[in-house]
This record gives sequence, C-alpha cells and structure tokens, in this order.
Amino acid sequence: MRFVLRSLVALVLLCLTLGLIGIGIVQIVQSRSADEAGGRPRGASGRERTFAVSLAEITRQTAHPVISSYGEVEGARVLELRAATGGVLTDLAADFRNGAAVTQGDLLFEIDPADATAARNRAAAAVQEASAALSQAIAARELADDELAAAVSQRTLRAAALERQRGLEQRGVGTSITTETAELALSQAEQTVLTRRQAMLSQDAAIDRAEIELTRARIDLEEAERTLADTRYLAPFDGLLTNVTAVPGRRVSPNEQLAVLIDPTVLEVAFQVTTAQFARLLDAEGALTQAAVTVSLDLDGVPFAVPGRIVRSGAEVAAGQTGRQLYAALDLEGGAVLRPGDFVAIAISEPALTDVSTVPAAALTSANELLIAGPDDRLQAFAVEVLRRQGDEVIIADAPLGARYVVEVRPQLGPGVAITPIVSQVEQEQSAVELPRTISLDPERRARLRAFVEGNTAMPADVRARTLSALEAEEVPRATVERLEQRMGG
Repeated sequence: MRFVLRSLVALVLLCLTLGLIGIGIVQIVQSRSADEAGGRPRGASGRERTFAVSLAEITRQTAHPVISSYGEVEGARVLELRAATGGVLTDLAADFRNGAAVTQGDLLFEIDPADATAARNRAAAAVQEASAALSQAIAARELADDELAAAVSQRTLRAAALERQRGLEQRGVGTSITTETAELALSQAEQTVLTRRQAMLSQDAAIDRAEIELTRARIDLEEAERTLADTRYLAPFDGLLTNVTAVPGRRVSPNEQLAVLIDPTVLEVAFQVTTAQFARLLDAEGALTQAAVTVSLDLDGVPFAVPGRIVRSGAEVAAGQTGRQLYAALDLEGGAVLRPGDFVAIAISEPALTDVSTVPAAALTSANELLIAGPDDRLQAFAVEVLRRQGDEVIIADAPLGARYVVEVRPQLGPGVAITPIVSQVEQEQSAVELPRTISLDPERRARLRAFVEGNTAMPADVRARTLSALEAEEVPRATVERLEQRMGG
C-alpha cells in the first residue's frame, strides 16, 4: 500500500513539472512570434530594443602596409681562424679571448717556426744546388759548341787536302794510295762533326733538365717560405673574436680551428615571410625588390632599431617549411649593439596603397562586412574588400566614404537592428591634436630618469650613453621618456 501511495505522488509531481515546462514553451513561442510580427527586437515592456554602439566615419587614406616577421642576425663577414700548419703554439695575442676586439694586421697567434725554418733553409740550399748545375750545363754546352766548330774546320781542311791529292793523281804526280788516305781522313773528320753535334744535343738536354730542377727547387722554396709565413697568423680585418680554443703551449694540428673572427659592422638578418607576402615584394618582372626593413631589438625595455634593405632570397625551401627565406643587409654605424644570434623583430615596408580605408579588425564580421549606420540609426551590412591585416587594424577598399560604421561588432548586432550612436575612441583619436615628438623636463623629473638609467646595469654601455646624452638635451624625445617611466613604474 505504501509503495502504491508513493507511486501516485511521484506521478502527480511529474505531471505538474511537465505542465510548467509546457507553459514556458508556449510563452517563449508567443514572445518570438510577436517580435517577428513586429520586425523589431522588443524588451519586456513591448518596446523595441536599441543598442548603444561606437561609430566611426569611413575616410579615404593612403596606407603604408608593413609586413611583420621575426628573424636572426647573422654575420655577413665571418672567418674561421685555423692553423695552416701543425706545431706548438708559442705566442698568442694578449687579447686572444672571446669577445676581444682585434685590428687588421695584429698578430693573433704563432706556431713554433723551427721546423718550417729548417725546411725553408733546405729548400734554399736546393735552389743554390740546382742553379750551380744549370751553370755547369751551360758551360758544357759552350765547350761542345767550340768543339763542333773545331771539327767543322778540320773537316773543311780534310776536304781541301783530298781535292789537292786528286789533282796530283790526275797529273800523274800523286798515287792512289795517297788519295785513299786523304778520303779516309775526310770521312773521319765528318764523323767527328756528327759526334760533336750529338754532344751539343746532349748538352742542350742537360740544360733543360737543369732548368726544370731549378724551377722545382724554387717552387719548393716558395712553398717553404709560405709555410714559414703561415706560422704567424695576422688579423685579416677588424672584428671580434669568439669560439676561442687556443692555449699557449698546446700542439695544434693542420687546419684545426682556434677561433672565429666576426666583423660586427657587416651584419644581415635572415627571416621568413609567407608566400603571399613574398609575392607582394616582387616587381612587375617578378624580381625581388630591395624593400626597406627595420630591425628592432629590445634591450631591457629600451628598443634599438636598425634600418636595412632586402638583398636576396633563399636558394631553396627547406623540407617541412612554407613561404620564403629572405636576407636583409643592415646599415650599421660604429658601436652597434646587434650581434650574430640576436632574435629580432622585422618590419618590411610595402608600397603605399592609395584610396583605401583603415578600420579596426573588430569592425569586420566573419563575412568581411561592415555594419553601417543608416539614416534612421538602423544597421546595414556592407561587403568590403580586405587588402591587408595589420595587427589590430585592417586596410579595406570599396568602402562607402563618409559612412559611419560600428567599431566593434557584437553578436546582438546585425542588419535592421536599431542603435544609439556614441562617440568612439577611434573618432577621439582622429580628432585629437597630435602630441609633440619632444617634451621639456623639469629638473626633478630629469634627475629621476638619469638615476634610473645610470643604475640600470643590464643596459649596454653604448645604449646607456646615448640615452643619457638624449636626457641632457633641452627637448627630450617623448617616446624615450615614456618608455623609461614605464620601466620605472611611474
């Protein structure tokens, strides 16, 4: 009995719950039907709802798009200092250590020259020996020439004697035996001439061999002198040392790296852009333009900017990557704080866009539409062409000039919705008077800033010096003051 009673109570409660849910559904449907019939959103009192929104006017502008990226500073002039020959390090520059600055022509290190000096001396002796052999061969050639001349003269005399004997024999005065003897003497003289000519050819060959040996000896001497010179390494250009491993007294091997020399005034930055961004950096012929870039590095709250220009693109696209690798040469002055390996922000200037408008990114709907305020303060959707997205702003085209648009789109807003316009921050900024770039400082404020900069040990010395110099001026850059006071917390 008790179970049946509990079941009846549960059934009654279920019926009451279902009834209340049904009543709620009916009220919701009736309210929505009423709103749709009126064509306006209405509040609890039945009046149309309006939304307070910030509006701004669409104006025609000339925009200067900027491509933002990040990259790494690289040395465009980096030299590995390697030992040209093996041996013991006998001398090192006093500042041969990481971070030290060297000047072109400075002696950086020296390897024990004893072996190289001995080799040079042996090569010099070989040159002298080869030179003496050449002189001897030339003298022998001259002697052979004299001997040939004598043999030719002897042959001439023997020929004349033979002619005389033949004449005597024809007149009956001489004998045939005498004539034969004269012919034999002439034959021997001709043979001697041939022998002397062969000797001259041999002497010519000896001279050629001596000249070749002298040339080889001179080459060996030049190589030995070059090896001796390589025991002393001079700085080829001004720069900074890094990756130093040399220690006096250590034996090094040929081609062993002892340090790396970097020219801090010849730097470039490597960075990536998307394919679409890369396409916007090409000219009409498809060649990469030398677009201007600005490289920024934050040094403990003090930004440091360096101008540059794009010089080339990467030769290939690495596996797993998209876009393009670009390189920009930096225009550095003395005392630059950028170093290879710095991770920097990069801003690339694109060609200016004329007859465009700039609106906040929050003003665009997902369909790239602006909500425009009509004459009756009701919203209308207007499609625009998005040209660029620049952080929190969007550069658009084909926008209705002079129209007032909703600065920040909300889910409740759409075509036909009634609004109550309010002054937006965008309009306030557009109507505000431009602040001066420089300001005057009272003595107390200037002293506080100086004390903060002097006590900031994390700031590089050259940056600290430039900042203190700027604070001494009668008119100080507003941006510098604002950055410093922000770091100070004031």
